[in-house]
Amino acid sequence: MPASPFIRFQDPQGTVWYGEPTKEDLATGLVGATVKVLEGDPFGKLAPSGAEAKVAKVLSPLESTPIILCIGLNYKKHADEASMTIAPYPVVFTKPADALAGIFAPATGMRELLLTLAGPYDDVHVHPDATPQLDYEGELVVVIGKNGKNISEDQALDYVLGYTIGNDVSARNFQLPNVSGGQFCYAKSFDGFAPIGPAITTTRAIPDPQALSYVTRVDGEQRQETSTDDMIWTVRQIIAHLSRGTTLRKGTVIMTGTPSGVGLFNPNGFLKDGSVVEVELHGLGTIRNRIVFD
Repeated sequence: MPASPFIRFQDPQGTVWYGEPTKEDLATGLVGATVKVLEGDPFGKLAPSGAEAKVAKVLSPLESTPIILCIGLNYKKHADEASMTIAPYPVVFTKPADALAGIFAPATGMRELLLTLAGPYDDVHVHPDATPQLDYEGELVVVIGKNGKNISEDQALDYVLGYTIGNDVSARNFQLPNVSGGQFCYAKSFDGFAPIGPAITTTRAIPDPQALSYVTRVDGEQRQETSTDDMIWTVRQIIAHLSRGTTLRKGTVIMTGTPSGVGLFNPNGFLKDGSVVEVELHGLGTIRNRIVFD
């Protein structure tokens, strides 16, 4: 497994590869870059093939996921801005696999459904009923690399394939307690509501996930900025909690919570049709998604 980040991409002929970008490639957006091609798969072994290919389209770094597990209220400053009491255990909710790669019906009455990958640079299509209070949540994302159950905190990072960045897109009009009964899942489970990427950086390059920083921008305006040392529950604690009596399958995506500065508590408010949301994991890539109200 490479120590540097890896991506999943299409070349100009439409062939899908894994590749090893440079930091300069990640900083400039990857499209048009020529990267080293990796052979194998992320859950077995990725190794240099000796070939190179040009990046025509950047895909989600994961082809699929068994489930997306999410942690709510996991940053101290976010708990403060929301005036919410910290629970004795992590707040857990889920997103279905199609939040990572969903199906989009382009118009009412059309029979053909189009696959919406919700990749790192793809548009996020939003159902009309989810648009009134659409919000962003930049989050550190953990990808589980092998099956595990009853994992101890000491062993937790041994089960991690790597880290990336994501956006827990949220329809607040379906989430607020007076309409949801305090349940988060429905509001966050629409197809394409979990774009991640553009790269996964393996644990060889990130020995301490509590020493990372990231920012969220909307239309160029910085909305969120944090270090992961502000987390209430560490990555180790999250994995131990989620695996208690429950098998974590390889490929599971864990969204570890969002910091302060979400649209619900921001004077500039919620996302609009055409808003561009960027979440940048410092030094390790940026996702950039335009919001499209259908």
